[in-house]
Amino acid sequence: MTRHAFAVAAATLALVLNGSAQQAPPAAPPQNPSTAPGTVMKGKAPVNKETLKVTLPKPQQTDLSNGLHLMVLEDHRAPMVTFQLLIEGAGGYYDPPEEPGLAGFTAALMREGTEGRTSEQISEQLDRLAAEVTIGAGISSPFANLSGSGLSDSVDTVLAIMADVLMHPSFAQAEIDRYKARTRADLTAQRSRPAFLAQERFQRVVFGDHPGARVAATPASIDALTRERLVDFHKAHYLPDRAVMAISGDITLPVAKQKLEAALGGWAKSGRAIAPTKDPAALTGGSISLVARPGSVQTSLVVGTQAIERTSPDYEALTVANRIIGGPSARLFEHLREQKGYTYGAGSNFNAGRYRGFWSASTDVRTEVTDPALTDLLDEIRQMRETPVPAEELGNMKRAIVASFARSLENPAAILNNYIESYIYKLPPDYWDQYPERIAAVTAADVQRVAQKYWSADRLQIVAVGDAARIEPALKKLGPVQAFDAEGQPLR
Repeated sequence: MTRHAFAVAAATLALVLNGSAQQAPPAAPPQNPSTAPGTVMKGKAPVNKETLKVTLPKPQQTDLSNGLHLMVLEDHRAPMVTFQLLIEGAGGYYDPPEEPGLAGFTAALMREGTEGRTSEQISEQLDRLAAEVTIGAGISSPFANLSGSGLSDSVDTVLAIMADVLMHPSFAQAEIDRYKARTRADLTAQRSRPAFLAQERFQRVVFGDHPGARVAATPASIDALTRERLVDFHKAHYLPDRAVMAISGDITLPVAKQKLEAALGGWAKSGRAIAPTKDPAALTGGSISLVARPGSVQTSLVVGTQAIERTSPDYEALTVANRIIGGPSARLFEHLREQKGYTYGAGSNFNAGRYRGFWSASTDVRTEVTDPALTDLLDEIRQMRETPVPAEELGNMKRAIVASFARSLENPAAILNNYIESYIYKLPPDYWDQYPERIAAVTAADVQRVAQKYWSADRLQIVAVGDAARIEPALKKLGPVQAFDAEGQPLR
């Protein structure tokens, strides 16, 4: 088993959630970089209140004869080429309910050998070229993601290897056996971590029987994995019809199209429709879940709910609200760690993709402070609903978001990732040019509105993992408690 089988993207869509753009050229005469209007200093938010202005270079786009959509962003400053290929329909969202992880298994094992190359030969050839080809599929994502890079003078070879991995995986039994053994060990390690158990229970509560509830493979799905199932999934789901490939670097659109038409000549258009994703069933109320972990010295807490899809008009407002309550050095961190000393860290996040995702706040605290820590966490959420954010705090957090966006404006590959996101979600053509302005336009009333809409007390799902005998009384103060063991089975 090579290292590449597990060097997979943390989430298939992670690549399309990183932004980048090209800043305007500096005005003449040159100014001190610490005082130039619109300057973003690395490592800190801007101190001025001027909104960042960007105009992103636009990729050239076309379709291959097999239906694959191609985007190319030229950058001839260095002899490098980077690519991303997203295949919709090949992610874990499309796993059969009884086989969670099948898409991830398929993607990982595609990299472990083809009909013409062993896993070792692929790695050795790429290493000699200083190149990379990786592939992965998120456990609940609609997409598989194949990515790679190499020097421009070796791009033909790298694309040939990419195409071989994509179209001709061998799924050798020896590789399958090694992968299954490794995955079983990984799953055992995961299930020993309270934070994993908390996230697993939270997603089950939020998503029910929707694919979004999946966080990992199961022992049964690992045991059921066979070469036949891998071959069948690959044949049925790796289709060019709904795929998009983005290339950046020392290459032009005509050259890229010609090389890909040659490399992917055998990847034929299927004409088959892909089942669209569906939103999870709407939540009908809040809940409190306890995952018992006898003797635990800490409690893992997750509080959250269903949120939005990527195309929601509330995306920017929720981005700002999330940063205020759970970003670096934001309210949860300052309150639970800096003021109270309950934890080493606390924060929040939300995901928004094809279907309605989730928002959650989480922290790990000492068992003895579970009660006050959970009370304070819920109080911070309540304050977001009830009290408008002060103007200075709102301004600081919006500038921090824009500063983070600006720090990502450093290379064409990152810019291209934004356009992948625009293509997938059909965002407006000038969306990323206007992103800083979109964030700057969010008001305190917008933040309070989305907090009230999505974080209302009757929608919150509370999950605690820890010593039941010591923490259940605190949970019962908030309402009825459903208790589970570490394997997810009800205790009563």
